[in-house]
Amino acid sequence: MKIIIVGAGEVGTHLSKLLSKEDQDIILVDPNDEKLDFPNNLEIMTVQGNPTSIHDLKMAGIKEADMFIAVTPEESTNMTACMLAHNLGAGRTIARIDNDEYLHPKNMEFFVNLGVDSLICPETLAAEEIISALKQPWTRQWWDIAEGKLILLGTKIRKNAPIVDKYLYELGSGDRIYHIVAIKRGYETIIPCGSDRISADDLIYFTTTDESIDKIKIETGKEDIQIRKITIMGGSRIALRVCERLPHNIRIKLLEINKEKSYRLAERVPENVLIINGDGRNTDLLIQENIKNCDAFIALTGNSEANILACVAAKNFGVFKTVAEVENLDYIQMAEKLDIGSIINKKLIASSHIYRFLLQADVSTVKCLAFANADVAELVARPGSKITKKQVKDLRLPKDMTLGGKIRDGKAEIINGETMIQPGDHVLVFCLNTAMRKIENYFK
Repeated sequence: MKIIIVGAGEVGTHLSKLLSKEDQDIILVDPNDEKLDFPNNLEIMTVQGNPTSIHDLKMAGIKEADMFIAVTPEESTNMTACMLAHNLGAGRTIARIDNDEYLHPKNMEFFVNLGVDSLICPETLAAEEIISALKQPWTRQWWDIAEGKLILLGTKIRKNAPIVDKYLYELGSGDRIYHIVAIKRGYETIIPCGSDRISADDLIYFTTTDESIDKIKIETGKEDIQIRKITIMGGSRIALRVCERLPHNIRIKLLEINKEKSYRLAERVPENVLIINGDGRNTDLLIQENIKNCDAFIALTGNSEANILACVAAKNFGVFKTVAEVENLDYIQMAEKLDIGSIINKKLIASSHIYRFLLQADVSTVKCLAFANADVAELVARPGSKITKKQVKDLRLPKDMTLGGKIRDGKAEIINGETMIQPGDHVLVFCLNTAMRKIENYFK
């Protein structure tokens, strides 16, 4: 597949590197030649050019492009580039946007008619991820499928948890209320089998159903609280979207260091949000704003180090749930070691969202799990596909993937070895980041 990506920023660069490992024909276009300097071991063709120039798009081979992805920082540039690409013969077009009004279903047909097939707003996706993380604050990761009938959750296991030192075959001996799909231990992510044992400080990923959440909470030794008071550091677009989407009975304090920006935010946020002009890294300010009585602290500045350290400070003040935006991929493992809670990374979220359009199987959603170096996807089993031919235990699935659960006729079930996948089933698949193309072959 020939894919042209315009915009060598964080999202475009990460997506190019990701796809270059899959034997795709990747062409990255950017006006700034310095951003196009890549190591020789990455098979990425670079073109210095203007993404809204017909001449430059033709030079990049737009007529033969199967997919055109515009992810520059400028929304208008992305929209214009996609319209031009469509009219010049490109296949599917995807544009990164800032205005989430465009995502409303009634507006999508308008943009499709203009030549923009899909829209992606990384800030909106990140805000949704944060709100999801606040639903069950005792977890590190939470993902609802089919309106919460099937759930993937990740949680850190403490020494006092009842499941510590137990083998997986022991945990699965009774009623099967969950499936442990992965164990993150140190720097390694394991797709486990029955002989693997749970250790303290493991990050465990479960697939389960809504009625079993409380049982998992007990087995993992977790306590829970209801989030009523939140402090947000950094008045970014993500922060604004979080404030707009959270229930209005939650009290929010938003700390923004820039005075003029504080005034602008105050005009836009709901009534339950108090804007405070100040530096969220200042512990005296945090104490003054009663951080000790806060239920959740969310750090959303453009500085990954500041976000991590601010969450560490909030944890030391006794805040139950912390969330940090960490855009530097090298810092994610460090953030996990510091035990700060949930991590948000725009480039991973956006890249996962775009990646699903490249798969030939019927994929509803792909999520990248930053802590685990893994992906989780919701795939639909096609009639006649390999996944429907045998029981799961006889499919000989690669060791770097596992099937967690399925939705059939609106009912969620946990998958085991005797499960027979049927056409039309929505299946939750957990796989290491080396395996997505392998699992695709089972479903298409």
